[in-house]
Amino acid sequence: MTATDGAGSPPRRRRRVRGPEHAAWKPPLGRVRRTIREIGFDFITAGIIVLLFVAYQLWGTGFAEASSQNKLKHQFKEPAAAAPAPATTTAPAEDSPALGAPATGVPGPPEGTAIAHLRIPKIGVDKYVVEGVTESALRQGPGHYPGTPLPGEPGNAAIAGHRTTYGAPFYSLNELQQGDSIFVTTDKGAFHYTVDQIEIVKPTDIAVIGPTSDNRLTLTTCNPRFSATSRLIVVAKLTDLPATPTPTIAPAPVVIAATNLGTGDHGAWPDTLLYGAIFVVLWVGVRLWANRRRYWKWIPFVAGIPICLVPLWYLFENAIRLLPNNI
Repeated sequence: MTATDGAGSPPRRRRRVRGPEHAAWKPPLGRVRRTIREIGFDFITAGIIVLLFVAYQLWGTGFAEASSQNKLKHQFKEPAAAAPAPATTTAPAEDSPALGAPATGVPGPPEGTAIAHLRIPKIGVDKYVVEGVTESALRQGPGHYPGTPLPGEPGNAAIAGHRTTYGAPFYSLNELQQGDSIFVTTDKGAFHYTVDQIEIVKPTDIAVIGPTSDNRLTLTTCNPRFSATSRLIVVAKLTDLPATPTPTIAPAPVVIAATNLGTGDHGAWPDTLLYGAIFVVLWVGVRLWANRRRYWKWIPFVAGIPICLVPLWYLFENAIRLLPNNI
């Protein structure tokens, strides 16, 4: 005989619950599905890091360059006279080396100091030029090759500039044509150059910034954009002053100090790998912390991501040093 309740109907059987009664409970994933999920998450993370690095190159470095240009603007000394006489040095002999700092004689300006104001109206360039073409110098703006004459002086004054990073001063250099004007102001005066030729050379072809008997300005940058397989060269001739002024003092000999028109700093590899390893360790720690939590899994990310961004920033700073100086 079956027991009944007060209404005479048989009692209801209790429903058996096979798991936690919490509404958000889900069955645990198997090992294969967990592995696939983690690999997918790692690929997404790697993609985000690549995008952040590209954004840092294209825009983040521009803020640093703008700050440096503002400082150089206040540092630069305007010419004392409107129409000074040309500098009293001559271009090196045709068979002498062309790059590097003078081995003897009066030393050039200190690296990183403002030596000229460069304006190219057609492509909107209005930058202050620093002495030197090292990675640290070109972060501030276009850089003058040590050992070449200063703009306005007889010979081949050579200037390098970034194409896509650190303000990208030479981004549109390829748009120049013969006859376009380039204006350069130094503490010796204002000089007007006219574009004479444009060419693309190999990175190892340093002859383009070698000594010449005329008075010219050579601009160099990486080519094509976002790459460094070759170099874009723009040569301009001085038009407002005599191309070959009378020399009075012989130049000091110079020594070869470069093997090409810009390479990366291979000495940045140890720091790049170090900060990369620190970032990976911290990120793995954040992921393990999140996986061990049953609820509120977003807390480790909120706390850990800002910490991970510190070594990531240093990683970007060193990784960009591996790229050619004027990319």
